[in-house]
Amino acid sequence: MLMKKLIAAVFAGGLLLAANPVVAQTVGPQGEAATPSADVTLSDADIAALKDKGYKAALLWHTSSDFTNAVTSGATDEFARAGITIAVKTDAQFDAARQRSDIETALAAKPNVILALPLDPATSAEAFRQAVKDGTKLVFLSNLPKDYKQGTDYASIVTDDLFQMGKQAADAMAKAIGGKGQVGYIFHDASYYVTNQRDKAFKTTIEKDYPDIKIVAEQGISDPARAEELANAMLLQHPDLDGIYVTWAEPADGVLSALRGAGNTKTKIVTLDLAEPVALDMVKGGNVAALVADKAYELGRAMAAAGMKSLLGQPTPAFVVAPALTVTKENVAQGWKDSLNREAPQPVLDAAK
Repeated sequence: MLMKKLIAAVFAGGLLLAANPVVAQTVGPQGEAATPSADVTLSDADIAALKDKGYKAALLWHTSSDFTNAVTSGATDEFARAGITIAVKTDAQFDAARQRSDIETALAAKPNVILALPLDPATSAEAFRQAVKDGTKLVFLSNLPKDYKQGTDYASIVTDDLFQMGKQAADAMAKAIGGKGQVGYIFHDASYYVTNQRDKAFKTTIEKDYPDIKIVAEQGISDPARAEELANAMLLQHPDLDGIYVTWAEPADGVLSALRGAGNTKTKIVTLDLAEPVALDMVKGGNVAALVADKAYELGRAMAAAGMKSLLGQPTPAFVVAPALTVTKENVAQGWKDSLNREAPQPVLDAAK
């Protein structure tokens, strides 16, 4: 559901960051080199220097979800180490105009740090300008207001290690089908920075690292509701596919329906992001072999750390990435906690026993 709403935001005019060339690592929306989130830390002396200053933070999110809850938890826990309170927390419900109003509301509380995912580059550029003038430290999640300059207008962008998510999906596919066979590739057919890098990383890794695996069918998708239809067409032409990569979990559920409708128990699915329907199939030993996810709690921790380093006047990396993890039947309980900082859905836990 989260990815579906993000895609809706793409076509509403937000989150349209240019696609990057295929490289063997995640790069930022402006080609920035990635810094691992584990490198963005505060020393005991840094924490002591921040305490008792009355600093406040605002968390201006694009939606409410398990993902944003986990990011919030990571940020809140990191800020708490330095005694920084969360003065404002908002949910723009994927509405750029509402986000602008949220920013105005937050600025009235005079936060020292703002963490946010800007929904629309143009609208956000104007809306956050007063925060920049006020000297508020800005840390962005995955997206960037138009023409903003790192070190002047904002401290850091933090996002997933997108290349590693795609690579781990390829590795999981290879493991699921024994390192050889024919696979289908269902990619996101839109110019969207996050999914484009993940999809290309999967394809690049298969072609480079697994010569005995051939991608024999490719299909772009923009509407998740068409996934079952597209998968049926792919399977009609290639009924003996060993595996299918799907760009994220919601359309993967449609692909799973197509396989079930065809009585196909052989073809393995690997997809990205956590969702109960595909996870339930996975733990029951069905078609789904693995889910690759981000560490959302770590995203929040790193965002808060970057904001606090900026408060201290320390240099901050332009582009920070949090780790990816592969979730299978064997580690589903721990994987859910590591990614979303919460228990997996009870039906998934029960089926995994």
